[in-house]
Amino acid sequence: MTDIATNVPEAAADGQMASRSLWATALLRLRRNKAAMASLCLLVIFIFAGVFGPMLAPHHYAKVYPDFVKVPASLEAYPREDAIIPEIESVVTRARLDLGSVELDGSTLRVEANSSREIDPRVTRYFDRSDLFSNARVVEQSSNGRSIVLAADVERLHFIFGTDANGRDLLARILISVRISLMIGVLATGVALLIGVLYGATAGFLGGRIDNAMMRVVDILYALPFTFFAILLVVFFGRNIVLMFIAVGAVEWLDMARIVRGQTISLRRREFVQAAEALGVNSGGILRRHIIPNTLGPVIVYMTLLIPKVILLESFLSFLGLGVQEPLTSLGVLISEGARNMRGAAYMLLYPSLALTLLLFALNFLGDGLRDALDPKDR
Repeated sequence: MTDIATNVPEAAADGQMASRSLWATALLRLRRNKAAMASLCLLVIFIFAGVFGPMLAPHHYAKVYPDFVKVPASLEAYPREDAIIPEIESVVTRARLDLGSVELDGSTLRVEANSSREIDPRVTRYFDRSDLFSNARVVEQSSNGRSIVLAADVERLHFIFGTDANGRDLLARILISVRISLMIGVLATGVALLIGVLYGATAGFLGGRIDNAMMRVVDILYALPFTFFAILLVVFFGRNIVLMFIAVGAVEWLDMARIVRGQTISLRRREFVQAAEALGVNSGGILRRHIIPNTLGPVIVYMTLLIPKVILLESFLSFLGLGVQEPLTSLGVLISEGARNMRGAAYMLLYPSLALTLLLFALNFLGDGLRDALDPKDR
C-alpha cells in the first residue's frame, strides 16, 4: 500500500510535467512543418535584409552613376578592362606619348610610355581629366626623360545585380524596397488588426440591432472601390508612406472585422463568458480578458495572410504610379520600371520579381503552417 500511495503522486507529477498548453502544442506542430519553418527562416532573412541591408550595401540606393546606366549584373568590377584600355590609349595619345605596357592591379593602374623628346612630368594632368582615372603620379622616369612610368587610381565598382535606367545600384534599390514593402505590409496590417479586432469583437458581443448597424457600415465600405479610394487620398493629401498605411489599413480591416465577429458570436455564450457575466465583469472586461484572447488563433493566421495581400496592393498602386516617391522605392515600383525596360535589361524585372515572389511564398506558407498548428480540430 505504501509503495502504491507513494507512486501515485509521482505519476501525477510526471503527467503534469508532460502536459502542454495549447500554445506550446501549436509551436510543436509548427516545428514539424518543414515548409513553414523554411518559410520562417526565409522571412527572417528578408527582415534582416530590409533592416540592415541598405546600411551594409556597397552603394547608396539613391546615388546615380551616369557612366554605368543599365549595366548588366556581373561579379566583375566596372569599368572592365576592355573599357579601360581604350581610355588609356586615348589619354596617352592626347599627351603625345607612345604607349608601352599597361598593368592593372585591382584599382591601381601602371602605365609605361615613351616619347622621342623629354617628357614633362605634368602629363599626369591628362589622366586626371579623365572620368576613369584619379590621383595620377609619376613613379619612375628615365635619366634622359624620354621614358616614364605613371600610376593612377581607377575607381572600380561592383554591381552584383546591375544598375537601373538612371545608373543606380539595383541591389541597394531592392534592399530598400524590401524594407519599404515590409514596413507598409506590417504597419498597414497592424492598423487593420487594431480596427478590425475591436470593431468585430464589439459587434459580435453586443449583437442585436447594434450588430446589424455595424455590419451594414462594413457592407457600405465594401462597396467602395479600393483603387478609387486610394486615388482620392493621393489627390487630397499627396503621395507619402503614411498615406499608404492609412489607405491600405483603412480598407483591409473589413475582412478582419467579419472574422472576429464570427468568432465572437460563437464564444459569447460559452460557459466561461457566462461565468464572467455572473461575477459582474463589465462588457469591456469580458472583451479584453475572454473574447479577444480566444480569437487570437484565427487572427494570427489571417494576419500572416494579410501581409502579402497588403504588399501586393501596395505593389499594384506603385505600379500605377500612386505609391512611394523617389528616391525611395518599393518592389512594385522596381517591377514597374523593370517592365518598361524588359527588352533591353531583363534583369531589372527578374530580380525584383524574384524577391517579391519569395517574400509572398514565405508569408503564405507560414500562414498555412500556423493555420494547421492552431486548428483545434486537428490536434
